[in-house]
Amino acid sequence: MNLLTRYLAREIYAGIALVFAALILLFAFLDLIYELNSLGQGNYGLGYVLLYVLLTVPGHIYELFPVAVLIGSILALVQMAAHSELTIYRCSGASLGQMVRALLVISLPLVLLSFLCGEFVSPPSERMAQSLRLKASNAQLQLKEFRSGVWAKDEHSFVNVKNVLPDSSLLNVNIYEFDEDRHVRTMTVAKRATFIRAGRWRLEQVAQTVFDGHGATARILPEMEWQSSLGPGILNVLLVVPEQMSAWSLRQYINHLEDNHQKTARYEVAFWNKLAYPLSLPVMLLLALPFAAVQNRSGGVSGKIFAGIVLGLTFHFVGKLFGNLGAINDWPALLSVAVMPILFLVLGSTMLWWTERR
Repeated sequence: MNLLTRYLAREIYAGIALVFAALILLFAFLDLIYELNSLGQGNYGLGYVLLYVLLTVPGHIYELFPVAVLIGSILALVQMAAHSELTIYRCSGASLGQMVRALLVISLPLVLLSFLCGEFVSPPSERMAQSLRLKASNAQLQLKEFRSGVWAKDEHSFVNVKNVLPDSSLLNVNIYEFDEDRHVRTMTVAKRATFIRAGRWRLEQVAQTVFDGHGATARILPEMEWQSSLGPGILNVLLVVPEQMSAWSLRQYINHLEDNHQKTARYEVAFWNKLAYPLSLPVMLLLALPFAAVQNRSGGVSGKIFAGIVLGLTFHFVGKLFGNLGAINDWPALLSVAVMPILFLVLGSTMLWWTERR
């Protein structure tokens, strides 16, 4: 990376950081206002509210990456153009192709950071946030997550669940029921549990051992009903929605759905979006370059930044619209995800061609 590229990178990263700070503060403030409605439920005090808002920040960072990169890059490049710094850059011998290559190099750390945030930071942080909110607002609930799975105290029973699936079903459930003297009464192991209605679950492939004064009796059942105060709303706090799951978790769950001949459209869209989302960042940088090439006029800087905000929000919301339409209508998942990046790439290339011909 040469000296001019390093200087360009420093200015662009500073602009992106500034926009990120403003957007994150805005979204965190909105989350705080919303969570204040639940203040005082159980042990959900102000400290828990602030911690919850803090844990949701990585999710916002990942979602806002393309928007922040586009607006921050426009801000940096337009200000450099206003101070004739880009003119000096071009006069020093840098061609348009070299500037585009410099922007692609600058985008690589952003692509890596976005991928790491979406794959390793945002999903567990979102899960922790939802779990914290539920536990604090429901003081009577005892729910813990360990390597052995989720453990919950359900009246006189202890329940261990190895996996909680996004469709609210449970895999590998172990139920240990105790009597008033804290002696084990029954031990039930089920391969799967499906929610029926409030307080009722259907256990499948059940192996149950009953202990009494005469010893232990074992029996195998294809299915049985299980009465429990636990519900999907409680257990699902240990999950995140498909759009906030990691690509690895999505791939595993898609395989599970395919094995059971169930629809996978929404999860395939989310999976491909996980892979394509970071790759949209170079497109955002490319789209920002023509804004700096246009002749500045009075009020031009603010107008370009406003245009960048509109484009960024269009990319964010219309991209989500295409993803939802693809999931509903069973469109090819990769096509649903790639529509907006391709359109923005064409738009950026066309704008660059137009500004170079002027």
